[in-house]
Amino acid sequence: MKHARLFATALFFATPAAAQQAPATDHGSKEDAAAVLATIDTMFKALAAKDAAGIIAVTVPEGRATGTGVTDTGEHRVTSSDWAGFAARLAKIPGKPVERNIDPHVHVDGDIAMVWTPYVFTLDGKFSHCGINHFDLIRVQGAWKVQNVTWTQRKTGCPGQ
Repeated sequence: MKHARLFATALFFATPAAAQQAPATDHGSKEDAAAVLATIDTMFKALAAKDAAGIIAVTVPEGRATGTGVTDTGEHRVTSSDWAGFAARLAKIPGKPVERNIDPHVHVDGDIAMVWTPYVFTLDGKFSHCGINHFDLIRVQGAWKVQNVTWTQRKTGCPGQ
């Protein structure tokens, strides 16, 4: 009887470990990561050229562009738009906008990807702001597209400042 209890106890504790399986994942290749970053680079080139069609070409229509920040009066704000609205506002940006990611971290699993990266934004070569970009991408018919981008925006604590 003592052995039966010992066996039952051992079986009880062993079952969860035996039942666990490693998740089925494909963490992507260096080629996937490079393709994801190339999509974001294409988006930034379109931003610098104020090319609305270029933005639309690398995004998913139902996606969003969402920014967060704190105003000069200390008010926290969130702005969000679909890609068509975001692209339409490009022409209103004063000067030449250039956004540069710094040390992007790319994660790929099958047909989804996520990029987390600090960035610096300049207008006509002069510092404007910085923050963190978070991109969600999906692979659509073999091509990476930006589903969503969310970013913080600040003027202090920036790389190179």
